[in-house]
Amino acid sequence: MNKNIKLAVAGAVLALSATAANAGIIIPAGDWTLDINGNVNGYASFTKNKGNTATITGGIVAGVPQSHQDNNQTIGTGLLPAWLGFTGKTRQNDLDVEFTISLQPGIAANDISGDGAFTDGTQESDGSKILNRQTYLSFGDKSWGSIKIGKDLGVFASDAILNDMTLLGVGSGVGYSGGPGTNTTNGGIGTGYIYAAWKGQIAYTTPNFNGFQATVAITNPNQPFGYTRVDGQLNDTAANQDRFGLEGKASYSFAAEAISGKLWVSGASYDVTPTIGSNAGYTASVADIGLNLNAGNAGITGYYYKGKGVGTTLLGSNGANGNNMRDSDGGYIQATYKLPTATKLGVAYGVSKLDRASGEGAGTLVSENNRVTVGAYHPITKHLNLVAEYNDIESKAHAGGSNKQEIGSVGAILFF
Repeated sequence: MNKNIKLAVAGAVLALSATAANAGIIIPAGDWTLDINGNVNGYASFTKNKGNTATITGGIVAGVPQSHQDNNQTIGTGLLPAWLGFTGKTRQNDLDVEFTISLQPGIAANDISGDGAFTDGTQESDGSKILNRQTYLSFGDKSWGSIKIGKDLGVFASDAILNDMTLLGVGSGVGYSGGPGTNTTNGGIGTGYIYAAWKGQIAYTTPNFNGFQATVAITNPNQPFGYTRVDGQLNDTAANQDRFGLEGKASYSFAAEAISGKLWVSGASYDVTPTIGSNAGYTASVADIGLNLNAGNAGITGYYYKGKGVGTTLLGSNGANGNNMRDSDGGYIQATYKLPTATKLGVAYGVSKLDRASGEGAGTLVSENNRVTVGAYHPITKHLNLVAEYNDIESKAHAGGSNKQEIGSVGAILFF
């Protein structure tokens, strides 16, 4: 199984789950070992929208359009999209060499064809779009570490999502939160942590020093700082950045008798020029800390982040008003317990808050997005897990008022 599918499974296992495969389909091929791996998942979600038609800028829960019912049903993928990954590994000239390429197809498309064939590129076709989240090479040795070049999961906040129990489920982002045909849901993104996203990067990771490991990276500067889209196209005032993004993290994994866990910190910094033709700008920065502990059948995860100019949900989204940065912070707490039947029960609360910039009025800007999740995750085979979740999500505006949503989901996820 490739590195990030392994990380996703490992994070989910630490947080809540289920048995899962330790490797994909292994094929020896001369000097190379090929690994075909991934997952398929699907969930029936039943959504009750309690909000109104009011727009909350940056809100996870959208207002219910007047033309729609307050309730809707969706069959689609969860936080993890369906995944097909190809990894090749070899040892050459005292180097461990690896490549990974992966594709992520969705299962929800709500046009009449069911595959997006009769849509015009609007939101309804998004659920059948094939994503490309990983295309990278890496090389290194356990004596000095490794170097990765290509697109992969971002460094900052990666452990937050990999330890989120909704990684095997749905979380938020169903129905009018994200559209009924989107490729994936949000999980806990925007309600407890900022999305690590999939970024072009050059990253160095140290060797593992008795549980301690660190990564530093430069990333593509064209992250969503200041970007807006009109009919699928970037507008004429898209942000510019005059240097690479900088991201890094350090972690310590430990195990002693019946207790195991992981402590991590990470951070990111980006220079942002909000408008074309302007030399004015700001430096957006953010840092986080998290802890996962497991003792016997019980597990707990705590996470907190704080940033300036980074906004909420997506890194840089609604991070500033002009050149005036907005402060943001948030986190989540999650507890799980494994029953004698191997079913893992979990409960989590997460919140992401966004302050107004200096001198900014209340307007429609979101003040916080929060989420309560209750889930049950049961392994029926080594690779297959049944999932049931209930999520209660709320978006609040600085000017007052809120949009609310309840989501009940049942389905399954299969790793190979």
